[in-house]
Amino acid sequence: MKKFLKGILATTMVVTMTAALAGCGGGSDDAAQPDAAQDGASDQKETLIMATNAEFPPYEYYEGQGIVGIDAEIGAAIAEKLGYGFEIEDMAFDSIIPAVASGKASFGMAGLTVTPDRLESVDFSDSYATGVQVVIVKEDSPITTVDDLFAEGANHTVGVQTGTTGDIYASDDIEGAGLGTIERYNKGADAVQSLATGKIDCVIIDNEPAKEFLAANEGLKVLETEYAVEDYAICFAKDSELTEKVNTALKDLIADGTVQAIIDKYISAE
Repeated sequence: MKKFLKGILATTMVVTMTAALAGCGGGSDDAAQPDAAQDGASDQKETLIMATNAEFPPYEYYEGQGIVGIDAEIGAAIAEKLGYGFEIEDMAFDSIIPAVASGKASFGMAGLTVTPDRLESVDFSDSYATGVQVVIVKEDSPITTVDDLFAEGANHTVGVQTGTTGDIYASDDIEGAGLGTIERYNKGADAVQSLATGKIDCVIIDNEPAKEFLAANEGLKVLETEYAVEDYAICFAKDSELTEKVNTALKDLIADGTVQAIIDKYISAE
């Protein structure tokens, strides 16, 4: 019993001395390390990843190795206002909503329109821009107005970019009504190229990219009548806390003229 008590006392003294040394010696540096690491981590900004399809000028497209455009600049302005870092991830258009819904991307911007189908998978911000869907045809095309696509007995082959609202509209209005067939392409530029080479009769696409494609392809024109007018918005995962934050930042950027200045930079007033 005496040996046992001596052992306890000796152990207690060692523990006490070790604790004392840790409190006033080299152990103080070790104790400070977790705080230093924590401070370093707090200095690093959380990064927002914007999912897009950089085939949609002037909203998103490549300039050299970087992605520029209306959505790219508005996305960066929102991230800066909220104090986040910012990155853009380019992907197929029909991969954007799945990437956002699954959390692989923070939000999506790619000239996205709010539709009932999309609302089943993601939430949307307030609108920040208005888009117009138009029809591109050859200059000598028998299709002279949008109404020609819906005429009795019409049987046109229409090109669209997969997953876009042009695809959705044409699928319902033309293919679904038995007035023609739809050819789907991964890129709007590929659809326009097929039109230029006579493989399809027309292309339904947003007006702004249409202007870019016409400049690069002779012998094409845009019909004067609009196919549809729509509002663009930012998509988020369902119930994401980012939705409210981004909406607040977006309202401020619209109010102070930042958003309009970005749009005017890429789209002329004419």
